[in-house]
Amino acid sequence: MKTVVEATGITKVYDQNKIPVHAVNGVDLHIEDDEFTAIVGPSGSGKTTLLNIIGGLDRPTEGSIKVNGHELNSLSENQLIDFRLKNIGFVFQSYNLIPVLTAKENTEFIMLLQKRSKEERDTRVEQLLKEVGLEDKMNKKPTELSGGQQQRVAVARALASKPEFILADEPTANLDSHSASNLLDIMARLNKEEGITFIFSTHDQRVIDRARRVITLEDGKIVSDVRQEPKAS
Repeated sequence: MKTVVEATGITKVYDQNKIPVHAVNGVDLHIEDDEFTAIVGPSGSGKTTLLNIIGGLDRPTEGSIKVNGHELNSLSENQLIDFRLKNIGFVFQSYNLIPVLTAKENTEFIMLLQKRSKEERDTRVEQLLKEVGLEDKMNKKPTELSGGQQQRVAVARALASKPEFILADEPTANLDSHSASNLLDIMARLNKEEGITFIFSTHDQRVIDRARRVITLEDGKIVSDVRQEPKAS
């Protein structure tokens, strides 16, 4: 089994009114290829900070973070941007779609940055939007889509670059039960059938129930790391 994330002694300290606050405190973590993992914990436990460090969106104060064997701390900001572009897909709570672009254009945006050919972009976008059940919505802009549909576009966009894994930060937080279940069904299928690794930051029990591994944080430390049989939708 291939290790995609290797975190050793990860600590992140913020200065709040000249008082050091440990958002993440000495975390050791390995995540293997094909995992469907939820990082959980109460608000302020450090789960989003840890996810951001794994994704190269933030740097640790101390410790080592390796993704696919690459030590992220050794990369410059420009190298880190390029690394994220080629290796990591992101799904955010607030969708983060570009409002003036259609579903098709939002999905292919990463591939444009990667300078992929138009033929390759068109083929992959059509395939991805079909996979997330939005092939008939590709010319719709975000304001013409429901929250659940927007999040499915975000998933398609995250997959477009063929990343090593996808980081999903509270992806169901703004969705109703039906939309959340539908989204989780899509993600679970992509994980099972295509071997795509998903790492969630969440407090949503629906996500926790579907995960095969649940890592619990409290006060920036891992207090539990459990593998489980996921519940059916």
